[in-house]
Amino acid sequence: MDALEICYMSAGDLSRLVEKKEISPVEIVDAHLSRIDATEPVLNSFITLLADASRTAAQQAEKDIQAGRYKGPLHGIPVALKDLYNTGGVRTTSGSKIFDTFVPSEDCTVAAKFQQAGAVLLGKLNMHPFAYGPTGENADYGHMHNPWDPDRVTGGSSGGSGSATAAGQCTITTGSDTGGSIRIPAALCGIVGLKPTYGLVSRYGLTPLSWSLDHPGPMTRTVEDAAITMNVIAGHDPKDVASANVDIPDYTSALTGDVKGLKIGIVKEYFEAPLDPEVRKAVMDAIGQLESMGAEVREVSFPMYNQSQAISSAVLMSEATAYHRDLLESDDQSIYEPVRQRLESGLFISAADYLRAQQARTLLDRESRKLLDEVDLLAGPTEPVTAPEILSSRVMAGEQEIGVVGALTQYTRPYNINGFPAISVPCGFSQSNMPIGLQLAGRPFDELTVLRAAHAYEQATDWHTRRPPL
Repeated sequence: MDALEICYMSAGDLSRLVEKKEISPVEIVDAHLSRIDATEPVLNSFITLLADASRTAAQQAEKDIQAGRYKGPLHGIPVALKDLYNTGGVRTTSGSKIFDTFVPSEDCTVAAKFQQAGAVLLGKLNMHPFAYGPTGENADYGHMHNPWDPDRVTGGSSGGSGSATAAGQCTITTGSDTGGSIRIPAALCGIVGLKPTYGLVSRYGLTPLSWSLDHPGPMTRTVEDAAITMNVIAGHDPKDVASANVDIPDYTSALTGDVKGLKIGIVKEYFEAPLDPEVRKAVMDAIGQLESMGAEVREVSFPMYNQSQAISSAVLMSEATAYHRDLLESDDQSIYEPVRQRLESGLFISAADYLRAQQARTLLDRESRKLLDEVDLLAGPTEPVTAPEILSSRVMAGEQEIGVVGALTQYTRPYNINGFPAISVPCGFSQSNMPIGLQLAGRPFDELTVLRAAHAYEQATDWHTRRPPL
């Protein structure tokens, strides 16, 4: 089998071949390492590549499978982790040279679960320093580059995860999402990004940005792969104080291809915000496709959406500065300047401001829960624009010029505030051949409905099969 074809196969398809012993984990890992060698000089997706260790792990996986010790759909499948996931014996930098030599003594819970499932760790992925930014820029380890156009951002903060997945460097990657950092690069790089319900995937062993907003989750090329990954990484963890003790279903059971009777709400306020016309059309066409497949679509109003940026900023900035305050006081000049400025700004948010933001957060949560009493899903764009140029500070959204940071987070932040599950799935391309994402959000712990709709849409279209020109 051609190595490039292997790299663009889904984890689901690869696992079916592995289980039947029609392809070996060694062949899969070698193909991906070759792809990384060919594309990494352009993309800069990885901070740490574990070529020798991953080959050794693939050889062991092959021996186990040949001996009848098959562990399941991720056995022998390559994965890579955003570099704020602690990995025992492998450095975890959090995207900053300050932690260039930090080597954790144990795996985070997610990494441990991947290892137990037999997945092969290819390496640690580049990211916005401290996960504090939506663009995917990094002066310490080099900026991340979008495989659809290397002059454009990947999105952040999980930018290396977005580029690695889109370019076929890795089958499954992980991100963390505090204000959109899984869904932003997913939309801008043309892949699937799932932010699970808050507490569904353990945060233990991940460098925090904002304790009450952080969500780990999968970034993949297909919805099936996101579901397969959730079957491995979801579940209660007593090491994480926010971990939810809920029943974990088989997430692949949602992949029926049927959306008949699903009620989908188009959030009116999303389309009143600054929005590129090409994005608007692609998203409305996608919602129309779901309607043609039997979903019931109607407009809904989410007034507190307009306060989501302010609520999120007050909470995120306060908590991020609280976590990094000692570092800010002891070694502030070593922090990437835009990140340092954000951390310093958090010093000026008073306790009263933080508490009032939490009160407003409660109101937003109530309003969104009420909305989802009326519909099953909320739909709209993931991003108002396609990927801006690297280091640009402003972007045109329709006829309005707005700041890049505000633009890239305007549709994603509400679902960090309320913790609801939200997915970005490819739904089109601009005239300049840049990806566009559809965002679907659902009720807390109802990932099944979110995955069901996203998968049905994906299977009815071919956007997910397109490959970047790199």
